[in-house]
Amino acid sequence: MAFLSEHAHCALKDYYRVLTGGIDNYADGRELAPLLTDDLEFEGPIAGRVTGAAPFRQGVKGFIANVSKIDVIQEVNGPEGSAVLYEAHLPRGTVRLAEFFTFTDGKIQRLRLHYDPAAYIAAGGA
Repeated sequence: MAFLSEHAHCALKDYYRVLTGGIDNYADGRELAPLLTDDLEFEGPIAGRVTGAAPFRQGVKGFIANVSKIDVIQEVNGPEGSAVLYEAHLPRGTVRLAEFFTFTDGKIQRLRLHYDPAAYIAAGGA
């Protein structure tokens, strides 16, 4: 069985480091940019479907501004993708999220995010 490439695994690790690094460190997303393909496909309950790394980097700012900690519950890796189940600690509570990644050349090419949007907003997500 083939496993996720080392480059893709590093991209995944760096992705979560950026998400929890705080909005003051995020700036314009320059640390996130090299982890994403330019034609990134994102899908989430509130944002819907978004194509392009630049719109994603702008949209994720609200999450980064509000999350204080991420506790990974489970991570599953395959040859071309990963799934991560985690709890995000937000200002008014904790929300469970699942992210499904597809990688191309070690970069995140597709990201599908699943969570309860009402619980996310109630916990202080933006």
